[in-house]
Amino acid sequence: MSDKATEIANLLGPTVQALGLELLGAEYLPAPGGATLRLYIDVPLAEQPERMVNVEDCERVSREVSAQLDVEDPISGNYTLEVSSPGVDRPLFSLEQFERAIGESAKVGLKLPQENRRRLQGEIVAVDLEQGTVTFVVDNKPFVASFDNIDKARIIPDWAALGLAPTKPTGPAPKQGKAKNNSNNETAAKKPRAE
Repeated sequence: MSDKATEIANLLGPTVQALGLELLGAEYLPAPGGATLRLYIDVPLAEQPERMVNVEDCERVSREVSAQLDVEDPISGNYTLEVSSPGVDRPLFSLEQFERAIGESAKVGLKLPQENRRRLQGEIVAVDLEQGTVTFVVDNKPFVASFDNIDKARIIPDWAALGLAPTKPTGPAPKQGKAKNNSNNETAAKKPRAE
């Protein structure tokens, strides 16, 4: 998260928590003509998987944090507020979230190159909260990244485990090649009609 996103997440976290939800993190995306502030919310771990974030939760959070942002005014200029559930490709904003995702694969962008990489994709295998590091398996080798050097990270959904992977057709594959046309070449207009 950028410094601005971290500042905003720290500001809004208690408000979201008061609504019975958890603010996972924020993305602040400045752009000419107006920035985008995207908040990712979820239900507390104790209530999962029985309860999921719904549209009403997003609307409630949007109303409350909009009012708070109007008063606190941490963003100068125009911006768009978006409140979202994390989705199946959930972003990871903290070491604790990386720790909960051990065993899952993630796509990661680094702030500074490490081992000649700015991007990596691998399984999260360990998190050291004291050292502030996350260990991935990338190309069958361990890759240890400092959390401070992680710019963005997202879970790569396991579509098969979610039951959403395309299935391979069963049975013989259709034959390739030219289809033979055994019909006569008379057009439909010239064929006699049964009356």
